[in-house]
Amino acid sequence: MLDPLMRRVIDPPLERAGRWLARSGLTANAVTWLGFAIGLAAIGALAFQLYGLALLLILANRIADGLDGAVARQRGPSDLGGYLDIVFDFLFYSGAVFGFALGRPEDALAAAFLIFSFVGTGSSFLAYAILAAKRGLTTDLRGRKSLYYLGGLTEGSETIALLVAICLFPGAFAWLATAFGLLCWITTAGRIAAAIQTFRE
Repeated sequence: MLDPLMRRVIDPPLERAGRWLARSGLTANAVTWLGFAIGLAAIGALAFQLYGLALLLILANRIADGLDGAVARQRGPSDLGGYLDIVFDFLFYSGAVFGFALGRPEDALAAAFLIFSFVGTGSSFLAYAILAAKRGLTTDLRGRKSLYYLGGLTEGSETIALLVAICLFPGAFAWLATAFGLLCWITTAGRIAAAIQTFRE
């Protein structure tokens, strides 16, 4: 929901950094892999309840996620780059929740519900993108992307805010995860409704 607004704020500095990184010879895929490695480290930090470190690593992961696209726009986007970007995003988001559950097993049920909810948003998002590509539908509302981005209540900005919140307030994880999971299901229902309207024969 907030992604279009956030893009107007973060895109200019990301584009400047992307130009510099591209001139230095760094590829977008290298940035994507580095960001994913940082994300894996964040999962480990969450598992050991090192929430301050986890917060820094989560933010670094998200910066890398923005930079890889900026570099790709300078050097030329690739299908593999778009694929890695979206796969690593979904793995990181669910992995962060899993890492939190490892550190606080008493919150595992809420974590499982949130991961289940992520499956709803992720699958409805990707399935729509596949059919949108088949029909030649495009959008740049959330910046130039490798695939069609269908919005909702719980997009990247909201998910980042959730991860920051659970690092700052780990004791509130069950409430945060449950509330966010419910918002995810509203997003999923909205995407299914949009698919019915768009792809109905």
